[in-house]
Amino acid sequence: MTLPKLSKFDLQIMDALWTKGALSIREIHETFPERDRPAYTTVQTIVYRLETKKAVRRAKKISNAHVFEATISKSAAQRRLIDEFLSVFGGRPQPVMAHLIESGKLTLEDIQEAENTLRRLTKKEKS
Repeated sequence: MTLPKLSKFDLQIMDALWTKGALSIREIHETFPERDRPAYTTVQTIVYRLETKKAVRRAKKISNAHVFEATISKSAAQRRLIDEFLSVFGGRPQPVMAHLIESGKLTLEDIQEAENTLRRLTKKEKS
């Protein structure tokens, strides 16, 4: 299954579902901070679009409210975003890594963890 392309707003709605589980549109709407909360109908429209993209599905109906749940995992959505981001750099992670190191956002521990993961995956491929 090809993962759908998700906007920043889509991801905010998905995050509510990933964090809290199945929710009605009203419950999703209430997860937004009151000060920056979009209109209920805006959230409703985006949830229906996410349903069309097959990112969410109707899990059940309580009275006349539909309860939605995520059909794609957070890690799958993150992998898609990272792949899209890297495509801007020709698929090469080196410019991104260099920036993260220079900005202090990538620590020696992060690099060691990445090395351990790479070693583990390399051993897995050989066996």
